Amino acid sequence: MPPLDPPNLDDRRFQDIVDETKRLIPRFTPEWTNHNLSDPGVALVELFAWVGEMVLYRVNQVPDRMYAHFLELVGVEPFPPSVARTRLTFLLAAPATEPVVVPAGTTVSTVTVGGQDAVVFATSAEAVAVPPVLVAARTAGPDGAASTDAWEALQVPGESVRCFPSSPIRDGDALYLGCTGPLADLVLRLDVTAHAEGIGVDPTRPPLAWEVWSGEAWVPTVVDDDTTGGLNRDGTVTLLVGDRHAPLTIGGTTAYWLRARLLDRADGRPAYQASPHVGSVQVRTVGVGVPAEHAQAMPAEVLGRSDGRPGQRFAVSAAPVATRRPDERVVVVDRTGATEWDEVPDFSASGPDDRHVVWDSATGEVRFGPAVRQPDGRTRRHGAVPPDGAQVRVTGYRTGGGSRGNVGARTLTSLRTALPSVRSVTNLVPATGGVDAETVEEAKVRGPLALRAGQRAVTASDFEQVVRQASVEVARARCLVVPPDGPVRPVHVLLVPQVRTDPRSHTIDDFVLSPRLLDTVAAELDRRRTVGVSVGLGAPYYHGVSVAALVRAVPGRPAQAVRERVVEALTRFVHPLVGGPQGTGWPFGQTLTATAVAQVVEGVDGVLGVDEVTLFGYDLRNGRRVGEGRESLTIDADTLLLSAGHRVVVR
Repeated sequence: MPPLDPPNLDDRRFQDIVDETKRLIPRFTPEWTNHNLSDPGVALVELFAWVGEMVLYRVNQVPDRMYAHFLELVGVEPFPPSVARTRLTFLLAAPATEPVVVPAGTTVSTVTVGGQDAVVFATSAEAVAVPPVLVAARTAGPDGAASTDAWEALQVPGESVRCFPSSPIRDGDALYLGCTGPLADLVLRLDVTAHAEGIGVDPTRPPLAWEVWSGEAWVPTVVDDDTTGGLNRDGTVTLLVGDRHAPLTIGGTTAYWLRARLLDRADGRPAYQASPHVGSVQVRTVGVGVPAEHAQAMPAEVLGRSDGRPGQRFAVSAAPVATRRPDERVVVVDRTGATEWDEVPDFSASGPDDRHVVWDSATGEVRFGPAVRQPDGRTRRHGAVPPDGAQVRVTGYRTGGGSRGNVGARTLTSLRTALPSVRSVTNLVPATGGVDAETVEEAKVRGPLALRAGQRAVTASDFEQVVRQASVEVARARCLVVPPDGPVRPVHVLLVPQVRTDPRSHTIDDFVLSPRLLDTVAAELDRRRTVGVSVGLGAPYYHGVSVAALVRAVPGRPAQAVRERVVEALTRFVHPLVGGPQGTGWPFGQTLTATAVAQVVEGVDGVLGVDEVTLFGYDLRNGRRVGEGRESLTIDADTLLLSAGHRVVVR
């Protein structure tokens, strides 16, 4: 059964009212014969027709408002905006000789250009730049084999250490540096004296990986700068360490290890002919990284005073409000003192004495529990009521969110909080995760689906609906039922995140699922799944597609402009979010054919005809075509297509 559209109570428009009024003139005032636009009476008719159209417009909004109120009654409310998040890197004015603190709530913004308001981010945690203490050094073969102490040799002037001990050197040989404390979140500068014993490596792309031990595996750091040419000469290496660093025992020494590992020769980079030698290494802290979000911290605020009635509502001064942290609470102050009230999703399970509140993140409204009349006439309170005269306040909150916070890399450069020890700040990676608040129209589409799914996920479509409801950062979901090996029937759910930037700039890295999004969706699936169902969560496989096309342009049209339009059309057509025949994202598992591509190209403005279309697979990581050209690309049910590297020739 198709969905029921809200009725149009009166479909008359301005001209309909004017024509209907003119038809009534001969019946009621036959002596009025001049019906031209210049007649004052006709001008009055048109004036009242304009007013009447406005009244009818307002009347026709009634069904939409009733629909929205109905959704609110059944607990379907528009999603609030979500905040964008990124990682800020603070560079110090000088290497740290004592701990340098970057407080939580430190604000950084974009530079104001063209009168536009700056986008402000605030750090969501405190960061401390601690000077490292290097206490150990070792060399070892692949997987830590044949570990040798190199610390004493590094302390002797004029002595040097062979970085890669195997002879001849082997892939996986490594130089290990151990510190007394963790290096997580730090920006390190290694001052190195070294010399090369052989030639062969490209100094701009040495086959080295700098890694730290996370507690489970060796994870790479980001090499921001390397003036040593891969430990072949005196210079510095600047590293950005991730947020995990754990101690490890190597050769009987327990320390927080950093290592330079020789990469596999199959990597394609020129290899070392001989191991470089290092004479000394000093490790210094020159910066610190800290997570930040597109939200501005607001101070404690008094919302008002209670009148003692159930169902009271108070609003903060700035909205929308970001998801509350544990220290952001509602406090009621009465004669007995101050009490903190707990936030709950709704009051359905709240008793008369439960100190519960509900936040509306979109409007910044704080609600207290209502009183509901029972069939026997008695009234039951869902949640406690603040005493008459009690002060209602919040300890603090954060305001912000929306797609405006999805700024590009290296755009957050204006430090708004004074930090004397900090020289500069930037975001080395783009901010992601910012999504605008759900509109009423979008909520109207989601509402019936939410009611139909109920409280449990049973069918594949139920799982997909639950995932889409779990977070506004989910753009698409696909549920695959895996053939069971035993009594449990596993379910695998694939997520495609929202990416609000221009589809022409999207790469595979834009579709990486953040740990926070995975945790949010996993918690909701665990709550809604039926007992005995095993649920897996992950990302689809993205298959790169490169199109080679030979196109004829309409005479007189610039070939370059036509080529750009064709490339843009292909990029949008073969895309996980805006691609496919319906423009809602390329369908999972659907085959792409050269015929379908040719039809898209033929519809581009300025294209006279398509002479040839060939499809190629594309390595999205290495940026190159894979295999021979073909007429179609067939993909699996867990796969989506993503455009890259199109080559269009216009003649």
